Amino acid sequence: MLISSAMNAAMSEQIGNELAASNQYVAIAVYFDGEGLPALARHFYKQAAEERTHAMRFVKYIVDAGGTPEIPAIPAPRGRFTSAEDAVQLSLDSELRVTAQINALVDLAIKESDHLAKNALEWFVNEQREEVSSMDTLLRMVRRAGEPGLFFVENFLLQGGLAEGPDGASAPE
Repeated sequence: MLISSAMNAAMSEQIGNELAASNQYVAIAVYFDGEGLPALARHFYKQAAEERTHAMRFVKYIVDAGGTPEIPAIPAPRGRFTSAEDAVQLSLDSELRVTAQINALVDLAIKESDHLAKNALEWFVNEQREEVSSMDTLLRMVRRAGEPGLFFVENFLLQGGLAEGPDGASAPE
């Protein structure tokens, strides 16, 4: 077995965190759909799918390392928002929380001298940099536009704003 019981448990917990983030993004997407903001809704539906993919990446790593993933209970997402800013702020807060969780996993890998896990976790470290940056940019745009100017945010997203380039970096303008 290439994974310790502590790392197996910590990564299993992270599977739950990623699935909870996915559900939260679905709830945010539903809010934007209900507000008549289809580009923002599409953006968050896509984010939800990415978070589920992240969870599955942890599942696959644990299985490949000879461990047994244990999927924890997933708390219900927050479903009501006072504004677009409120919804996007929650998403940024979530990404910052996930970043701290990933950092704790890397710390555990270093503590255990688990180079395989540390190597696998590097992908998540880089992904979190992109996710936090993207959500921070979106929040700043939503704040600048205000509720009456959300059309401009919608248009930005429709034009491919916040899209990733082939190397995972933000697409050039």
